[in-house]
Amino acid sequence: MKESNYEILIDENLNGARLDVVLSLSVPDCSRSFLQKLIDGGSVVIDDKVVTAKNTKVKNGQKIVLTVPEPEELEIKPENIPLDIVYEDDDVLVVNKPVGMVVHPAVGNYEGTLVNAIMYHCKDSLSSINGVIRPGIVHRIDKDTSGLLMVAKNDFAHNSLAAQLAEHSITRVYNALCHDNFTEDEGTVDIPIGRDPKNRMKQGVFPYERGEVPQGARYAVTNYKVLERYGRFTLIEARLLTGRTHQIRVHMSHIHHPLVGDTVYGPKKTALGADKGQLLCARVLGFVHPRTGEYLEFETPIPEDFQRILDKLEEK
Repeated sequence: MKESNYEILIDENLNGARLDVVLSLSVPDCSRSFLQKLIDGGSVVIDDKVVTAKNTKVKNGQKIVLTVPEPEELEIKPENIPLDIVYEDDDVLVVNKPVGMVVHPAVGNYEGTLVNAIMYHCKDSLSSINGVIRPGIVHRIDKDTSGLLMVAKNDFAHNSLAAQLAEHSITRVYNALCHDNFTEDEGTVDIPIGRDPKNRMKQGVFPYERGEVPQGARYAVTNYKVLERYGRFTLIEARLLTGRTHQIRVHMSHIHHPLVGDTVYGPKKTALGADKGQLLCARVLGFVHPRTGEYLEFETPIPEDFQRILDKLEEK
């Protein structure tokens, strides 16, 4: 079997945290129960010593190495999971993904994903370009981010939508609640993103000059506009010109306005009761229909938990 190794360096923010909690934050595509099994099985090494207790408290400066086995063959099964379908025809499906749902299966998490749900709903009508793990999946959003996703029901549609993504012509607008008050009403964050060399489980920014993107990073641009100010918090609209992993989360953290509830790129303790993840919603999605050439645009409301926090801020 093939294996994947993950290296995690503990900083002062994680000092004293439980081992299984740290791994869960660092490897979000794996379920916590699966990670606990790996710990029990001797797959975790801290400073060259195997550790098998999931409640081990980590210390600042320690280096954790996690070995995750990857099965050679996977059978992803359809599951009758309710879908919030915004639009559907013979080529394209647009769904509103809830907070907490993983988009596609990964090691240790083969059930309950969006892929399991769309396989049940669409039967054999899904593109095969991204293989057995990601049938129909053209793009993704994080587990704890809610909002709109487009799904390709055949390879013709997939190729068209993927090309639009590559050309940065897809409309993607998010709402996010950020820490602190913005100085300007709008702005642009233009800085490449790539894997953080100090923590391979995170993304980081790579400053550059003269338009030359550093090796290991990808060009990334986010436009933002302030929608509402709540004193120590600000609701913004973020428009993606590119679509990199964790782009909005990393860019907002870089300009010192991390997302509320984002314990990876922001404060380790959540604020305002945002304990289900970052307050980020993919609200608007627009693209040219692969077959008709018509521009389609869809919008979804902010989810209830997110809106409840905004309502509380309005009352203050």
